[in-house]
Amino acid sequence: MMCGRWAVAAAVLALMLAAGPAAAKKEKEKLCDKGWECKGPSKYCCNDTITDFFQVYQFENLFSKRNAPVAHAVGFWDYQAFITAAAVYQPLGFGTTGGKKMQMKEVAAFLGHVGSKTSCGYGVATGGPLAWGLCYNHEMSPSQDYCADNYQYPCTPGAQYHGRGALPVYWNYNYGVIGEGLNIDLLSHPEFLEQNATLAFQAAMWRWMNPMKKKQPSAHDVFVGNWKPTKNDTLSKRLPGFGATMNVLYGDLVCGQGYIDSMNNIISHYQYYLDLMGVGREFSGDNLDCAEQVAFNPSGKSATS
Repeated sequence: MMCGRWAVAAAVLALMLAAGPAAAKKEKEKLCDKGWECKGPSKYCCNDTITDFFQVYQFENLFSKRNAPVAHAVGFWDYQAFITAAAVYQPLGFGTTGGKKMQMKEVAAFLGHVGSKTSCGYGVATGGPLAWGLCYNHEMSPSQDYCADNYQYPCTPGAQYHGRGALPVYWNYNYGVIGEGLNIDLLSHPEFLEQNATLAFQAAMWRWMNPMKKKQPSAHDVFVGNWKPTKNDTLSKRLPGFGATMNVLYGDLVCGQGYIDSMNNIISHYQYYLDLMGVGREFSGDNLDCAEQVAFNPSGKSATS
């Protein structure tokens, strides 16, 4: 009888051991039930989402003057448009990479660029010059038509390719590339970026998340630490951090020219937003500027010049 019991126990133990790896694998693959971000295969499943740490009152604080009577895009930009756009990119790591502090920092970094590029603030503006982000949604007085010869993205007759959006897009080829990435015909209809705030934010996020050239990093990657500099990058003083995001987005229009106002203005918006979001500018991170960085793409026409 005792032998029979031991035999049964041994059989049960063998089954448990055999099932162990499979059970562990099943447990590892188990999806949490937190919400939309867990519906796909995203490795960022169950991380905090942007709505967890960045709420409507914070958006209002960051862009407190965007609907002032003298602003040029009154009623256009809002929190819901930003969150709706972000929902597309959170499963890819936008605002969901790393711990909560890094996630908040990335949102502040992205919006720092947006705020500085859409601001109508000036030195004695009410609330200070940093309170006027999202004042514009398009270039007010274009100096040219921004149409260049390009066989892949030729200019559409009658279309105007001046700056539009949250990270203003210029030139026909940039409208073509970004429109292709969003699966929307921006080459034929560049005006869409000043007609739909969600789309305008999506275009900016696509630009943040994607490199414009192969074998180069995105602004997202250089900021969150996904990018590892090569020896040539190090010699060119390109290192991970907020400074490199300016290099990716603007090249030598901003970087490699010392501590110029255009670069300092972007940094100021980023740090101002860190303060308002409760992170604090003391956590701005290393390599904050790009004053001495060699451009990834020297002397090119940037998508967000």
